[in-house]
Amino acid sequence: MDFAFPPTDPPFRTQARQWLHTHLAPAPAETTPADTATGRAWERRLGDAGWIGIGWGTPAYGSREASLTQQVVWAEEYARARAPARVGHIGENLLAPTLLAYGSQAQQDRFLPGIARGEELWCQGYSEPGAGSDLAGIRTSAVRDGDVYRISGQKIWTSLAQDADWCFVLARTEQGSRRHYGLSFLLAPMDQPGRVEVRPIRQMTGTSEFNEVFFDGAEARVEHRVGGEGEGWRVAMGLLALERGVSTLVQQIGFAQELERVVQLAARSRAVDDPVLRDRLVAHWAELRTMRWNALRTLGDAHDPGAPSVAKLLWGRWHQRLGELAMQVRGAAATVGPEPWTAESAYVLDELQRLFLFTRADTIYGGSDEIQRNIIAERVLGLPREPREPR
Repeated sequence: MDFAFPPTDPPFRTQARQWLHTHLAPAPAETTPADTATGRAWERRLGDAGWIGIGWGTPAYGSREASLTQQVVWAEEYARARAPARVGHIGENLLAPTLLAYGSQAQQDRFLPGIARGEELWCQGYSEPGAGSDLAGIRTSAVRDGDVYRISGQKIWTSLAQDADWCFVLARTEQGSRRHYGLSFLLAPMDQPGRVEVRPIRQMTGTSEFNEVFFDGAEARVEHRVGGEGEGWRVAMGLLALERGVSTLVQQIGFAQELERVVQLAARSRAVDDPVLRDRLVAHWAELRTMRWNALRTLGDAHDPGAPSVAKLLWGRWHQRLGELAMQVRGAAATVGPEPWTAESAYVLDELQRLFLFTRADTIYGGSDEIQRNIIAERVLGLPREPREPR
């Protein structure tokens, strides 16, 4: 299989690299925006230059036109430049492709320009306390009241909800329905005081990227329902199929940078002299290269139902083991914070300590390993399904 990029891509890569160098000068920005204002300003800068939505397949909303491999090129250069973490990626990479596939023209015209300009941020209202990997068990309800639905329930692990303007919510619109029946995909504004409450979740790392979101009669207009009433499961699964792909390759650039830092530390500390640890470092490098070839092989193949699950199983456990390897390289120093110790710095983590703690969740979020194995077993290998509850 030929993994080479077309000859038209190097000029595009040069253009992307130069733009990033110019707009990140004199030094690369922090990998995480310092605050909401910083993140929003960066999104608007990307939008003004047409870098948001290059994978949508239409330039009608101000985005550049780019082939699939050029989307990979842009994503790779963005990651290599260590540009700011995107606060708009959920709207650009999840909602926008879903609207293009399932939404009406009016919905596309209403929401895509705001995403493309970097002006409207989105979050995803899927998981609930009793319905994480088993998404069909959601209990959030939405009752139609004239031209609006009134949403009541709780969502959890909602990334960037504290900054989002809108949320796409999977809710039960058919009273008494069970499992994946009777669900609808609704677009709800977050600015509804008294009806939408966001509570950040403090993690082991000390940060709060995830949130709980409580809906108490929050409104979503009927015209902002994507797909028909009761068709939410089809739309939601279509969105999840779009979640992997180019983003997987981008993720691997970040993984490579993390692995490089671990290797450099091992060389400086002479931990690399341990043949067992050295073998683990080499194995991690080889496995990462294999993941890249697998991602390139499956990129754009909409007919491989197991590809997203295989990719998740590969990178989730790999990244988790990288966090463990980083702590092994650090040795006893990994268990303490920076010096001098003060009350303010008592729980200040360095980059590799944050890596280790955050990767504990890699095999759970985004679909647990158990769920991914079930998908592969049932949809790819044709093994018997687990017993399902009746409708």
